[in-house]
Amino acid sequence: MKSHRIALFATGCAAVLLLSACGGKEESGSAAPAPSPAPTSAPASSPATSGTVPVSNADATAPGSELKVGDRAVVPFKYGTDKTGTIAITVKSIELGAKEDLAAYGEKAKGMTPVYIRMSVENVGGTDLTYSTVRLRAVGPNNKSTGVIITGETPQCQSETAKKDFKAAGATYETCELQAVRDGGEVGGATYTDSDGYKDDPVIWKK
Repeated sequence: MKSHRIALFATGCAAVLLLSACGGKEESGSAAPAPSPAPTSAPASSPATSGTVPVSNADATAPGSELKVGDRAVVPFKYGTDKTGTIAITVKSIELGAKEDLAAYGEKAKGMTPVYIRMSVENVGGTDLTYSTVRLRAVGPNNKSTGVIITGETPQCQSETAKKDFKAAGATYETCELQAVRDGGEVGGATYTDSDGYKDDPVIWKK
């Protein structure tokens, strides 16, 4: 669980709320034909020992794919400067929280309603992704930004980090992403944009 942080930005308004080989030749007599060299075969490849699972582009969910809540997306993933791999994200629910849940944010959260995106994350490629975090963003019914960016967590939505065993294929953890909409606004889905190829054409889970 991350430590509590407050950072809010209201986009599209004046106020800014603070919140990657050989054959020999006989010399005498009538020489018998030299025998043909025995055919050689390439040594069998040794099985990989790294524990990683190759994931081709064909296995990944295509940028721009529109999924439903409950669907699983396989996507390339990079965290920091040295952790890369392939993960699967399953969005389990996208729901509005109570305005009171943002009480710890004080006046900075005035006029905002929290959005909770609950998901499970799986290490598909088997590379070391320990202590990484995955981000999803809420969008409105028109698949556009809600106009609000919020970071942190609430007691009702705890943001988890991958544990030290998240370096083997099949390892999983569950987490919740805190987002927000303006009071009276609607949330239409959640998007994954944090990888090359997905920034301008994200995968989206619709409610």
